[in-house]
Amino acid sequence: MNGKVLFVSYDGLTDPLGQSQVLPYLIHLSKQKYEITILSTEKQAPFSKNKDEIRKICAGNNIKWEYISYTKKPPVLATLRDVRRLVKKAKTLHRTEKFQIIHCRSYISALVGVKLKREFGVKFLFDMRGFWADERVDGGIWNVKNPIFLKIYKFFKKKEIEFLSTADYTISLTYTGREEIKTWDIPEESKNKIEVIPCCADLSHFDYNCYLKEQSDLKNDLNIPSVDKVICYLGSVGTWYMMEEMLDYFAVHLTIYPETTFLWITKDDSTSILSTAKNKGVDHKVVIHSSERKDLPQLLSFCDASIFFIKPLFSKKASSPTKMAELLGMGIPLICNNGVGDTDGVVRKEKVGLVVNDFSDNDYLNVAKQFNSLLSYDKEHLRNVAQEHFSLEEGVVSYAKVYSSLLSENS
Repeated sequence: MNGKVLFVSYDGLTDPLGQSQVLPYLIHLSKQKYEITILSTEKQAPFSKNKDEIRKICAGNNIKWEYISYTKKPPVLATLRDVRRLVKKAKTLHRTEKFQIIHCRSYISALVGVKLKREFGVKFLFDMRGFWADERVDGGIWNVKNPIFLKIYKFFKKKEIEFLSTADYTISLTYTGREEIKTWDIPEESKNKIEVIPCCADLSHFDYNCYLKEQSDLKNDLNIPSVDKVICYLGSVGTWYMMEEMLDYFAVHLTIYPETTFLWITKDDSTSILSTAKNKGVDHKVVIHSSERKDLPQLLSFCDASIFFIKPLFSKKASSPTKMAELLGMGIPLICNNGVGDTDGVVRKEKVGLVVNDFSDNDYLNVAKQFNSLLSYDKEHLRNVAQEHFSLEEGVVSYAKVYSSLLSENS
């Protein structure tokens, strides 16, 4: 084996995120002869539903899976209790396995990594996944006018510097985020040990070449007129995603292209989407559909473009939307906004879509007038861009390089 790695996640492997953004990487790394143990935090409902499948996947890929149960209440105290349990479990596992690297996904897990590094000298990889504390504030999850949340925010901002300064390597999702970190008060050595690995996708799954069913049949199943062009939105609604602004764009779009349907592919409650669409007078051209991950490529295969507007707040400098990789893999051009990680930079440089600058009707009109150009984009070019920037294989290569670097320091 090349090395023993403990991967710690405060997300569950049985959660959708664990299945799409954790396991695929670790399966590939395991095939490169890294001996991987996963320590995750599992929520009751998805665990009951998916535990047998996840156990089978892990066993079939020589991955050891350990976990604790997630506790939600009381707030804050429950998280502290979970952290103590994770630390205890990690220490117990280390005494048996003698890990060389502890790979921590996001900030809660990094609390465990710092402990193991200081107590046992294990190499600590801080996979930060964005500016987590600022995301909580920007997203309205922590109201810093409340003294308790202000104290928690300040605690994690202090810990953020500690994680970056203590880590033997840090992973940033974006180059924009890395440049921001380099302005912070951390050691120069730490600034030079930040690898950028964006959210990647399994492009063997999201491949337009594999889904060539007659489009009219697919549209008919969803009561979408066969003559309509389809703009889709993929993913959850709320917090970061600007539903009102996307529907505002669509209202302007319809004035030029009335034969267009806006397909929302989401598992979230459709009530808010429909009521907002009705208020804007576009509900007659909105379709909402829920889909499991395995069925997404078939559903995306008849979409002509995809739109996602994300709040361009400070924390989003470090954000990398997974949907971008999935959509480009399906040969679907994008309509997005600027100010979110590296997204608009890639869209402009690689010519894979259109960028909204200021959320005004005039700006929407300028973008909508260019919509016909999107329809002529070469699908293979879009897919090639996805493979160059966001393929799972490229992400795994980058992680393996970091692992190798950390292990070479041990030798």
